[in-house]
Amino acid sequence: MKFKKFKFKKVKSTNNTAIRIIKNSNYKYGMVVSDAQTMGRGQYGKKWISHKGNLFVSFFYELENINITISRLTKINCLLIKKLLKNYYKKDITFKKPNDLLIQKKKICGILQETISIFDKNFLIIGIGINIKKSPRIKNYPTTSLYELIDKSINKREIENKLKVIFEKNLLKMYKIN
Repeated sequence: MKFKKFKFKKVKSTNNTAIRIIKNSNYKYGMVVSDAQTMGRGQYGKKWISHKGNLFVSFFYELENINITISRLTKINCLLIKKLLKNYYKKDITFKKPNDLLIQKKKICGILQETISIFDKNFLIIGIGINIKKSPRIKNYPTTSLYELIDKSINKREIENKLKVIFEKNLLKMYKIN
């Protein structure tokens, strides 16, 4: 299964853009990527700080024929992103509930999952923010970036493409399971 890639220079939020695409098209699977977000969203209504050079992406797919709980899907999605990050950082990457990935107790990735129902079809949207180039300064919440950890520039498009392949393979597996 291939995700149709939708690329933007700037959006308010990749999740909001994914919702708009679902409502206005017949795509069942998609990947929204943007170079910038002006109103990125995090868990519990928090703002996601979107520094230039970091990755902002949302995957969406129809939940028909996928009989896995949202809680289980959250764990699977965290493991998929952890697998991707292991290509660049070999040491310990931990999971902090509900859906953050930490390195050295500092946040490197946040995931915002949402479900929506459009025309009696249910979709899952997985918004992913990965600090590649720069980590935001958040009071009482340490953050990091891949660049800070490995002191080497990383090609954002390479990470984006690897993530797409990982999610496509996983979605195909979920459909085969059912």
